[in-house]
Amino acid sequence: MRTVTVQEAKTQLSALLHAVESGEEIEIRRGSKPVARLVATSGGRTVAEMRDLFKGRVTLPDPSVWEPDPEDARDFGTAD
Repeated sequence: MRTVTVQEAKTQLSALLHAVESGEEIEIRRGSKPVARLVATSGGRTVAEMRDLFKGRVTLPDPSVWEPDPEDARDFGTAD
């Protein structure tokens, strides 16, 4: 894992984010003390990519038993 100082993180943020998107983890240190870690979220997947990943693997409950949040239903393509 690469380590950078707070000052390096401030001046190189864009490059560090590209590295994180490529799978690298980066620790930010103040002096010798670690204060934060940059890691990718959800593998960088979009909602559409996540929907495709789980397509055919997830069965939604009967709507008479459970009513999904309308925004979630829209995002996952199950809205009427």
